[in-house]
Amino acid sequence: MTEPEEPTSEGSTAAPFLGALVIIVAIVIAIWLFNVFSGDHLTEEQQVGRAAAAQNDALQRQDYADFRTYTCAAQSGEEAKVIADQQASVAQHGERFLDGVTDVGIDGDRATAKVTYHFDKAPDAKQTVPMTFTREDGAWKVCSTGPS
Repeated sequence: MTEPEEPTSEGSTAAPFLGALVIIVAIVIAIWLFNVFSGDHLTEEQQVGRAAAAQNDALQRQDYADFRTYTCAAQSGEEAKVIADQQASVAQHGERFLDGVTDVGIDGDRATAKVTYHFDKAPDAKQTVPMTFTREDGAWKVCSTGPS
């Protein structure tokens, strides 16, 4: 009687690897197409809210260049004074946090909104402040000061 021959393996096949590669490429293309065609179109109201949040964030980081990006030209002030005022505010009240932007009203290149803040040292003492915004160079910018 002869014994059956065992199959020999002289190397692995590339089919599983190529199949996985095709699936990964298809997923990457699908994600790319989704991003291209879905867009990141924010409403005017959302853009106003984003400007308020970004300006507050830049101020808390004491990043004057970023602060100016989100502040209208009439309110940007001098760097040394803006940073000194921020440091004094933090020493007295703690960091300032933005809790929300409501009642946004758009009138051409001007807008108003109610912006709610709280400070680190008094998290339950929320302050809602009426704020004004203007569209400069195609972007909404904050034109009033919040609580300090």
